[in-house]
Amino acid sequence: VQLQASGGGLVQAGGSLRLSCSASGLSFSRLSVGWFRQAPGKEYEFVATISWSDDSTFFSNSAKDRFTISRDNAKNTVYLQMNSLNPKDTAVYFCAANPGGGSDWWTYTYWGQGTQVTVSS
Repeated sequence: VQLQASGGGLVQAGGSLRLSCSASGLSFSRLSVGWFRQAPGKEYEFVATISWSDDSTFFSNSAKDRFTISRDNAKNTVYLQMNSLNPKDTAVYFCAANPGGGSDWWTYTYWGQGTQVTVSS
């Protein structure tokens, strides 16, 4: 079972990135997928999650209105579209999966390796 996060990079403030989370060895069709981020020296911070049952989404206050999360079960991939990025969004972004979703990182069973997002001012 492996999750692979990709799509990070260096972007200027105000720019956009789309992160992808693909899975091998398991199907996303029965799993909720969340995105978390971790800045240096800080704990995991919830960003967004999408439910497997009805594709409902939930965002942190900092991500709401700027980020969208979507899934393509046929491709076994979840996307995080990030717009209007600012330097505070700089972090390593991780995708994770579990049956129940939610914003608590410790409830997620499967994790990807993380992708670095750096936003320059």
